[in-house]
Amino acid sequence: MNRIVLIGNGFDQAHSLKTSYQNFIDWYWRKWGERLLHGFNKVEDDGLCFFALNNNIHLSSWYLVWTGYYYKRENPLIPWDVNEVVNLAKNDRNLCKFEYWSPFFENICKSVETKGWVDIENEYYNLLKKYTVEEYSKEKLIDLNRQLHFLKNLLLDYLGYINQQEINVIESIRNKIYAPIKMDDIAVAAKDILKECVDAWMGASDILIIDKIHRYGLNEKENIESINYFKENYRSGRMYFTDIPRPYLLPDAVMLLNFNYTHTAQLYHNAELGFINYIHGKIDDPQGVIFGYGDELDDDYKRLQMLNDSECLRNVKSIRYLETDNYRNLLAFAEAAPFQVCIMGHSCGNSDRTLLNTLFEHRNCISIKPYYHLKSNGIDNYIEIVQNISRNFRDMKLMRDRVVNKQYCEPLVSPN
Repeated sequence: MNRIVLIGNGFDQAHSLKTSYQNFIDWYWRKWGERLLHGFNKVEDDGLCFFALNNNIHLSSWYLVWTGYYYKRENPLIPWDVNEVVNLAKNDRNLCKFEYWSPFFENICKSVETKGWVDIENEYYNLLKKYTVEEYSKEKLIDLNRQLHFLKNLLLDYLGYINQQEINVIESIRNKIYAPIKMDDIAVAAKDILKECVDAWMGASDILIIDKIHRYGLNEKENIESINYFKENYRSGRMYFTDIPRPYLLPDAVMLLNFNYTHTAQLYHNAELGFINYIHGKIDDPQGVIFGYGDELDDDYKRLQMLNDSECLRNVKSIRYLETDNYRNLLAFAEAAPFQVCIMGHSCGNSDRTLLNTLFEHRNCISIKPYYHLKSNGIDNYIEIVQNISRNFRDMKLMRDRVVNKQYCEPLVSPN
């Protein structure tokens, strides 16, 4: 049996990295604050929004705003805070005109302001459908794709900065990644698969068993003794699945399926036990980064395909997957042997629905185990993850059997 670990943004956040889309947007506005604080033009524009000084205040540059118009007479030695600068510029209509060039980016910012979070890829897909299915506009569609590309590059700049921080391995996470597959995790319908796997190990050569024991760094003598004891009693009918030796239940191979562009997951890669798959690319290869939407199950997706306009499908993940062999490697791994899916920091939202449906309903999937986020006040997001998981299923009966019950799940990390 193998294991596929879905690594999402929550995995980075568990390592104290500020990698959420909200963190990214906050950083964007701080960069704007620095630009306005030192700007020597009346109009500052980055293609997403602009700030233009009003003519009636008779200032030739933004720099003069903070040294004259908004001079800190009470505390001149205290420097301007960049967030304060942006907020003043946004809200003081007597000072300037502030507008968004991009409806896409405006929706993103409004979501952050009102909800405290945003799903950029979902916002993109909503506008994509609006400019195609609802009110077709080639010009708006091209501009939307341009804006997404611009935002992608900004996001990679931000994550490149974040990725420079020192990150420490969290041993409890490592232990979860390479832990045995528990009996209570396995779907009822997959018990026969478990028996087949046990029978296969029962007939395996000692060399293969010893190799697996060594790869996990286990005590050879103790584990060989437990295996021999199990074999003797299992064949005679005196032992049951609840007594399966630890080496049999340890994953034969582990794929770290990394949806992040950062390298945090690399800290947990063990070449002896598996490999890491940067399914959406990584920050040091911007051309290979996949940033868009991946929900072929959505009712409107078929209508997008029927439009016969390549701009509609330019940023659809399932098409971009064909640019590398990452997706094919995932399929090969899933086809090779029964596998458990462990979810670590991935929301399982609709933007990855095509891929997740392929995994979750795959005939070799025996278990889907979410590691949830537990807050210091005792509230967790297990139900939210399961709700999202359910949207990636067509067969709800299958979903209820494969998803591990909360009583057998645990937090990814304990709250501080």
